[in-house]
Order: sequence, then structure tokens, then C-alpha cells
Amino acid sequence: MSELQVTQESAKIETKAVRGRRYSRRSALNGDMPVGDIVNGNGTSEATGASGEEVALAFDEFMRAFEAFKLANEERLAQIEQSISEDVVTTEKLARINRAIDQHQAVMDQLSLKAARPPLSGSGLRSSGALLQHKAAFDAYVRRGETHGLHLIEQKALSVGSGQDGGYLVPPETEAAVIRGVKNISPIRAIAGNRTVSASVYKKPFAVTGPATGWVAETATRPETNSPTLAELTFPTMELYAMPSATQTLLDDSAVNIDEWLAEEIQIAFAQQEGTAFVSGDGNNKPKGFLNYTKVANGSWSWGNIGYIATGEDGGFAETDASDNLIDLIYSLKSEYRSNAHWAMNRATQAAIRKIKDADGNYIWQPGERADLAPTLMNYPIAESEDMPNMAEDSYSIAFGDFNRGYLVVDRAGISVLRDPYSAKPYVLFYTTKRVGGGVQDFDAIKLLKFGES
Repeated sequence: MSELQVTQESAKIETKAVRGRRYSRRSALNGDMPVGDIVNGNGTSEATGASGEEVALAFDEFMRAFEAFKLANEERLAQIEQSISEDVVTTEKLARINRAIDQHQAVMDQLSLKAARPPLSGSGLRSSGALLQHKAAFDAYVRRGETHGLHLIEQKALSVGSGQDGGYLVPPETEAAVIRGVKNISPIRAIAGNRTVSASVYKKPFAVTGPATGWVAETATRPETNSPTLAELTFPTMELYAMPSATQTLLDDSAVNIDEWLAEEIQIAFAQQEGTAFVSGDGNNKPKGFLNYTKVANGSWSWGNIGYIATGEDGGFAETDASDNLIDLIYSLKSEYRSNAHWAMNRATQAAIRKIKDADGNYIWQPGERADLAPTLMNYPIAESEDMPNMAEDSYSIAFGDFNRGYLVVDRAGISVLRDPYSAKPYVLFYTTKRVGGGVQDFDAIKLLKFGES
């Protein structure tokens, strides 16, 4: 393919990515007809999620973008070999295609999510009378501020801590939709372990030393064994809040599903705050992120610390055989953790890794085999977290490990909503709170790559 053809192809890719991004934003964020809506004979739409054809087309465009990226990168590498410097036009073209790949990935993820998303209501499961009563009472509270129905329900349930000061619990159906949506948006929550508790603190015991064991002959005397030594990890839950607003016109519109509207409004705000805390939170009124624990060279690792491997180059990979740094990181993790391991990095780091080849000339980054699968790096899936730091001197920009065993997210059951029609007239505010905690539960399950000499 000539340079002109590659340039034309990159222009087509960018145009399609922009068009797809506008389409996705219009459908997902602005409240227009969702992707895959079908207009029935009465002129009304029925949300069915993205169709398989739309997902397949988006995936096809994504793969074409990746092929164009490889061609442009090959041209860049050839220029380096010939003139020991990169042509500015080629570099800019490669950067444009790289951005287009990210845009295609975002559109494809949105379509896949819509295709897999179950409806908030009408799932086919028969709701109990109590759940239907709670849903109706909560709807009346959100729309008109009527509290009588919720008072009766909470008196029957002997609820504590609710009422006008703390708000009212949302129906379980809405709470499940919020947690499900947050998990789809928050990359670390999606791969981490999860516990739901009713107390404010979750305590997890673990064995520091196990019981003494050994081999003995069949008729030999069995020596007395020592008892195991136990310690305890604590995961306090912290309050997270969001305050979406609505007009009274929206609340009076009976066609609007209030539960679904509220769930969509708060899940994005919750996911953004959680995502940052799970990576770099300091543990002060928020979860403690895995990057905030003491970090030591993996050869000196001990329980309570996070081990790391250094690249040997400040702010970057090794100058020769950059992929060796990633191989070293993979095998710093024990085999029992590698089977379910994920990479965690941000978009900028992933863009740099896309250009790296192995010793056989193959790209070590590969797109997902299907539209609903994450891209892989050396056959391990990548969780793209924008809260991971950029590559810089002595930065810990890549994490690798079994996050399901290594990091624990603790949710306290219940999401509360307090309706406030007074503070921002003519808008109605909904002060929504949930309690969530998090921290490392297995310090041997997560390893870091340090972009430094040692």
C-alpha cells in the first residue's frame, strides 16, 4: 500500500470514528433513540439494544483501523532504519490512526454494552407484592415528594437510619441496576473481587503461619502440631454521594421511567469516583488504592507490600527488547495467579505498547477476538483505566495480576436518596449516597512495572 493510500485510509478511519462517536454519544448521552431501537407500526420506539449487525460492523471498522495502524507503524520503523529519524508526517499520521482506534473501541464497547444490557424492568421475573409496593412508593416520593408510602414500608421493615434526615432506600431493582452499571463503567471494579455487607466494616481473617505439618512413618509417633497464627484485614466502607438534578416537568412526565433515569444519572458519577479511589485512593474517607501501598522491588517482597519490576530506563521501556520488561513482569507473578490475570494501564501507555513487537516481529498488543472482548497483551486481557499514571520517571504505570484475588471492593447494602426541591429552584435535587470500601486483600496477587532504573 502506497503512502497516499495509507493516508486516504487513515482519513476514512477518522471520519468513520467521528461519525460513530457522534452516533454513540447522541444515543447514549443525549437521550435520543438508543442504538438498535426499532420503530413499530404506531410510530413509537421499542428499546432492544444494539443489533448484532451494528456490533459486527463496528468491529469490522475497528479491525480495519488496526490494520492501517500496523501499516503506518511499519512505514515509521522503516524510516527509522533508513534515516535514523522519524518523518513528522508519518508520526502524525500514526498518532491520528492511534486515536481513531481508541474512538472505534469506545463506539464498539458502547454497542456491545447496549446489546448485552438487560432491561431494568419487565425482565420476566415475577416481583413480589412488597417489591412492587416499594417501587410504587419510591416513584411517588421522587416525582411528588410523597413520603407516606415509604414511611409505612420502613416501619414494617423496622428500618433504621432512614427518613427525612438520611433519605429513603431505593428499591432493590434500582440498586442492582446502579451496581451493574458502575461495574460496566469502572474497569477496576469489573475485575476485582466484591463483597456486599450490612455492617460498616468488613473484616477478613487470614493465616500468617499455618499449622505445622510433615511426613511420618505409618506406626511412628505423631508430634504435637502448632496452632496457626491468624491476623485480620479490615475494609471500612466510606460514604460516596452524587446529586443529580431534574426539572419538575421531567418528573411529571409519566412516560419517563424514573428508576432508570436515576440509575443512569448516578452510576456514571459513582464509577468515576470509585475508579480513582481503587487505583490511588489514600484511604482517608475513601477506599485505599493498590498504588498507595508500600512498593518494594519484587526480589525483596514481603506481605503487606506490593512488588515491582523496574524497566531499567527512566520514564520508558528498555531501549532494546522492550517486550522483555513485560515478560519479566508476567513471570514475577506466581502461576496460581496468572491464569486469571489482567493488565491495568491507561490509554497513553497502551498507545505506546501498540508499537512494540516481539523478537519474531509480531505485535505484542492484539485486538479482542470479538467485539465484546477486551484487547490482549501477550494473551492477557487489558483493563483500560484512565486513573493509572502516565509513563514518567519512576512512575508505576502498569499493573499486572489477579485482581479478583488481589483487590477487594466492599459494598454496604442499600442506596439512599433524599429529595431536595428547595436548594436550587426550579430544579429538584436528589442527594444520593452509598457506602463503599476497598483495599488489597492478597499482596502477592498484584505486581507493578516501574519506569525507572531500579
